[in-house]
Amino acid sequence: MRILIVRTSSLGDLVHMLPAISDIVAHVPDARIDWVVEESFADIPTWHPGVEQAIVVAHRRWRRNWWSEQTRNERRALRKRLANTRYDVVLDMQALMKSAWLVRQARGKRHGLDWKSAREPLASLFYDVQHRVAFWQPAVIRQRQLAEQTFGYRATGAPDFGLTRFEGGTGEAPYVVIMPSASRDDKLWPAEDWREVMRRVRRDGLGLKLLAGNAAEAGRAEALIEGIQGAEVMPRMGLTDVMHMLAGATIMVGLDSGLTHLSAALGRPTIGIYRASTPVRTPLTGSGLNFSMGDRGASPSLNAVLAAIDQALAAA
Repeated sequence: MRILIVRTSSLGDLVHMLPAISDIVAHVPDARIDWVVEESFADIPTWHPGVEQAIVVAHRRWRRNWWSEQTRNERRALRKRLANTRYDVVLDMQALMKSAWLVRQARGKRHGLDWKSAREPLASLFYDVQHRVAFWQPAVIRQRQLAEQTFGYRATGAPDFGLTRFEGGTGEAPYVVIMPSASRDDKLWPAEDWREVMRRVRRDGLGLKLLAGNAAEAGRAEALIEGIQGAEVMPRMGLTDVMHMLAGATIMVGLDSGLTHLSAALGRPTIGIYRASTPVRTPLTGSGLNFSMGDRGASPSLNAVLAAIDQALAAA
């Protein structure tokens, strides 16, 4: 069965989709899966052994120069590639107008969420088959249920993220990964609380590796580690390199970000700090010990986070 999955972004959402891919592989005989994904996340489909091809789009870049010759040529090439394959099922797992636009260019029976389930209800009008999936439940469950309804099976058991290629340590001295930055300032946690977290980790003799996605985040991270021995701000890396680093970590502590969700998906003990979003829909999910702490407008206390770190270190 030829299957096209459409889910282009963002990082955390793509992580939450991986168990649904594993379910499809387990329940659909001879499934051949292609995945349409944003170019900055093109590594992710390659991590899952059940995905045959990643079909790359560049919406984020195209928006800046939609009518330029290069952008028009790239969009034309994408249309041609999608039209060249006849799919048995085209499944939109994003339910946005931008994903529906991609679904309409593909050949095959088009599935997606119905009007009441989709984040952008108008997208549901572009599907041949619409599915009802309750909105206020964890994202991993929603994606698994959408796949179940599309292919007519019932998945059981814990989520399988299909990330076995990253199992095992790196051979380095033990270290903790810290992700103190986020795309929005209202997600940030107080600097002095982060410094207390790092002092707690250093008391156990563990190294500290801080992640940063851009120059501003790197500057913030450098300020946080000032005067703290054994801590370093990592250079910007590709997602696959970050995954290998996360896989070797003793624990991870991070804000509600895609990288924190990746750590949980890898089965590492992970503490997630929520301040501007709710863990009701996007809790940390994985086989390890996870703490989804705080909520929208309710930052977790330093003492609560330190207690979670103590438990995670003990588990590790």
